[in-house]
Amino acid sequence: MTEFRPLAGVIALMISATAALAANNDQAVYLDLEQANVIAFIDEMVTQHEFDRESLRNVLAQAEIKASTIDKISSPAERTLNWGEYRKIFITRERVAAGVKFWRENQAMLERIELETGVPVAKLVGIIGVETYFGRITGSDRVIDTLATLAFDYPPRSKFFRSELVQFLILAREEELDATVPLGSYAGAMGRAQFMPSSFRAYAVDSTGDGKRDIWNNWADVAGSIANYFLRHGWRSGEEVLSQATLSSRWQGNAPQPKNSLKAEDTIASLSKMGVVFATDLSMDSKGQLLTYEGDHGIEYWVGFHNFFVITKYNHSVMYALAVHQLGQQIAMQANTENTAGPQVTADAS
Repeated sequence: MTEFRPLAGVIALMISATAALAANNDQAVYLDLEQANVIAFIDEMVTQHEFDRESLRNVLAQAEIKASTIDKISSPAERTLNWGEYRKIFITRERVAAGVKFWRENQAMLERIELETGVPVAKLVGIIGVETYFGRITGSDRVIDTLATLAFDYPPRSKFFRSELVQFLILAREEELDATVPLGSYAGAMGRAQFMPSSFRAYAVDSTGDGKRDIWNNWADVAGSIANYFLRHGWRSGEEVLSQATLSSRWQGNAPQPKNSLKAEDTIASLSKMGVVFATDLSMDSKGQLLTYEGDHGIEYWVGFHNFFVITKYNHSVMYALAVHQLGQQIAMQANTENTAGPQVTADAS
């Protein structure tokens, strides 16, 4: 759940040099506690968040600086793949089958959360399927290593990851976790929900009433936390997500090119007037945005509505949001096809 930005050429060269140096050195490199920015960080944690200095130093001394983390975050799939290539990663027969199995095994819990929140089961399984392949891929990097590396040795996003390191250490204290234990992604996203530390503190919920917010092992907490994230970002129960579109003869000018549009700037009425043809039951003054994707068979056009852009809050990528939507819908259709008495699907336009 991290926004990625292009890197300047000089930074790319610096990263390459760092990676090359690490490749020639098999010995682990740990965070330098005498580094100026690390000293300032420790001072802040002590004065502003009431951490014990020596205990904090002991934790941070165990943080390993990894050039591989910088390499990975420099080339996320959203920036290197087109939609056709990206889709092949997530919309597969195997992942759909795994999603149907996951749905059936957790049907009562998932439907309870949908009833309580209005977030469809299809969206919950779409997120879980794209993020972690239903718990199979949750990340093998220690969160403390990842965040320390990016906070202190990755200038393009150091401010963001420094803040996330603050949040991680606070949540470890709040949740009574050993900060050196939790695992996550190369960007510091944690558990089956792949929440960044700030998102965990803001949106994770205890869906079982056991007093813990366990997004690593408890599927109810995972699904409930995802649903809560959607609700807190404005999910509208029962509304459509997006609709496939075409450009009619009324369209003027060049065909739009793929871009990462993260906000609905137009309305149903204005898009229709421009010559965009699509189906929706939403009112003419409802917000909508024409989306363009480069697929295997040429350019695809879609219109994203309000709920589509709620999905992009989870990961700032329109390809990600479309993958979540399509994976969830395919799992839902397959589940109902195999067993008409199975999960009841909240349908979205697509």
